[in-house]
Amino acid sequence: MRKHTRMIIRIAVAGFALAGLIMAAGGPVVAHHAFSAEFDPNRPVVLRGPIVRVEWVNPHTWIHLEVTLDDGSKQVWMVEGGTPNTLLRRGLSRETITPGTVIVVDGYQSKDRSARANGRDVTFEDGRKFFMGSSGTGAPRDGRDATELR
Repeated sequence: MRKHTRMIIRIAVAGFALAGLIMAAGGPVVAHHAFSAEFDPNRPVVLRGPIVRVEWVNPHTWIHLEVTLDDGSKQVWMVEGGTPNTLLRRGLSRETITPGTVIVVDGYQSKDRSARANGRDVTFEDGRKFFMGSSGTGAPRDGRDATELR
């Protein structure tokens, strides 16, 4: 082989080895999932309560709200929303979904029946309503999302 070709092969091998080391040493990998992997389209839920915490992170936002159960006890639910960028474009921001704000969330419960849900819509006490779900993830289409293809 020519000297030039051998050098290119060495550089490529070194590059692949370096990439492998970086991937092996890195932290946990966060994967995006389809709606149907975690949530049940046959288990719609309506949750009402004050926001206790918001995780404004990719690939999904998480809104934690305190729900009062039928027996009067309290339970904190984690509600998954779209990406922060998607919610910002729809009019939700860190300033509109702050702890203490009372909201109503329409969504779908997790398949494992835990206190987790995928949020479809969020409604504020003043009547403002926002679509907070992620289109194209396999969530049931019901015509409420203006970006859904008919």
